[in-house]
Amino acid sequence: MEDKVTVTLTKSPIGSTQKIRATLIGIGLTKMHKTITRKNTPEMQGMIRKVQHLVRVEE
Repeated sequence: MEDKVTVTLTKSPIGSTQKIRATLIGIGLTKMHKTITRKNTPEMQGMIRKVQHLVRVEE
């Protein structure tokens, strides 16, 4: 596994469930086209997998 993962919010969470919105906030994605870099842990991979239809991931 890589050490870091970069995630960008590419689609709006409007119309998504509250759990998906909370997951995005937990990752740190609060606005469109915001990019964050986090440690690549199993917990982070699980959160990214849950919102994979809204984000772009670069490892």
